[in-house]
Amino acid sequence: MNGAESLIRTLVAGGVEVCFANPGTSEMHLVAALDQVTPDHADQMRCVLGLFEGVVTGAADGYARMVEKPACTLLHLGPGFSNGLANLHNASRAQIPMVNLIGQHPASHLRYDTPLASDVEAFARPYSRWLRTSQKASETGRDAADAIVAARTQPGQIATLIVPADVAWSEGGAVPAIPPVPRAPLPSAENIEHAAAMLRSGVRTALLLSGDTLYGKGLAAAGRIAAATGAKLLAPYPFARLERGAGVPVAERIHYPLEQAVDQLREFRQLILVGASAPVAYFAYPDKSSVLTQPECGIFTLARPGEDYVGAVESLEDALSSRGKSSSGKSPSGASPSGTSVVAAKAERASLPSGEITLQGIAGSVGATLPENAIVCDESMTSGRGLMAATRGAPPHDWLACTGGSIGIAMPQAVGAAVACPDRRVLCLTADGSGMYTLQAIWTMARENLNVTTVVFANRVYGVLKREFSGLKLGEPGPRALSLFEIGRPDLDWVSLAKGMGVPATRPTTVEAFQQALRNGFEGEGPSLIQVDV
Repeated sequence: MNGAESLIRTLVAGGVEVCFANPGTSEMHLVAALDQVTPDHADQMRCVLGLFEGVVTGAADGYARMVEKPACTLLHLGPGFSNGLANLHNASRAQIPMVNLIGQHPASHLRYDTPLASDVEAFARPYSRWLRTSQKASETGRDAADAIVAARTQPGQIATLIVPADVAWSEGGAVPAIPPVPRAPLPSAENIEHAAAMLRSGVRTALLLSGDTLYGKGLAAAGRIAAATGAKLLAPYPFARLERGAGVPVAERIHYPLEQAVDQLREFRQLILVGASAPVAYFAYPDKSSVLTQPECGIFTLARPGEDYVGAVESLEDALSSRGKSSSGKSPSGASPSGTSVVAAKAERASLPSGEITLQGIAGSVGATLPENAIVCDESMTSGRGLMAATRGAPPHDWLACTGGSIGIAMPQAVGAAVACPDRRVLCLTADGSGMYTLQAIWTMARENLNVTTVVFANRVYGVLKREFSGLKLGEPGPRALSLFEIGRPDLDWVSLAKGMGVPATRPTTVEAFQQALRNGFEGEGPSLIQVDV
């Protein structure tokens, strides 16, 4: 058994079932090993090709968000890995598990300074919480096992293993036992009791949730706390995954525009953080504070990254249950149990709009047709602002967002989510500008026959940049500035782009036609694309 075979067999034994790949010559022994695992494991390592490394890393991100375990990526040396860095930035901010496999020249070849020679570790270090270069074939299996454990250590992190070609092709590999993943510790009892006291105090309080407290049993426990105390549940603007829809506890997303976020948070005098950072603006602005909360708002960290978020919320619920209401008879955060905070979304479909294409009509159409248990991958900051409100009462679904602000995530993310959950429908919402960063994902959707319906908002402009230019009070943009914001001349034809990569596509001109295109996508097999001119 050579080093490559031991590596792949170890990954399979450790539950890594999918490899998103764009390999090169230095990885050929790893590629060969994908076909050489034992027969009983032959169907357990699914290989998904991406035509650009940003698709590969973004797909591994979307996969991990939905199944809470790592896929592996297979990338070519330093330049290939670097092509995937933008979506690795998003993945690192999402705190998801991922194992990167990167090839490298043997030391005997590196001394010749060949064209692809580079410092791969230097490229990988900023986005790898765990980083190692394999030194011997006999150690590669152990390296892979350590990478799996590192990736799966709470809250989830990126592990990168660099495999020189001679280590991969040399004999002497072995498949070790996978060490246990360390259990995330609970916050201290003092932290739990302090947060409970804050909720009993009668002061207006919110819980800012993150990670696995935004879905599943973590969100359910947070919802029960909100129902009992009148506290409000909040999600950061850059959340990784949010469960929402009818009957699901509502965690309100903090707004992106600074002024709107400040107004949204103005009422709170206490903020309890669960795996989240204190809310701040994305960018700095002259004469404006970067902090979104009021100066008098007390901020307390209940659970830090690496601690058990769900356990922290459940322990907080237990602490509150053991004490009941405050002596004043009020619910602990100062609101009656039927106060202004909405605890769970009501089942309420948006009514079907009609007429010409408008953003409001698009949002209403999505809200009226979104299927139960759908996964929404959203990167439509400008045109999609009304979509979360319109889908609030739709059947339960998951919403995935861009966590790091690096654009070009939605379509790769949709690939990964669809691979992770083949029995669920995926709706991808992207803009024409951001979509062009990773449009190769459309080809992967077709190749893998993924059930992804992609909506491209074609406004032919970097709308966020125009808004930011205006917000900085720089006056009206001049012709050179406008030329950097507008992406027409020529206009992008997404219908032709999609069809050229094997995905059926349409460009509806009425809301009714858009609704029919959505239904066709949700009910059909395989991918489809809808261009919406706005």
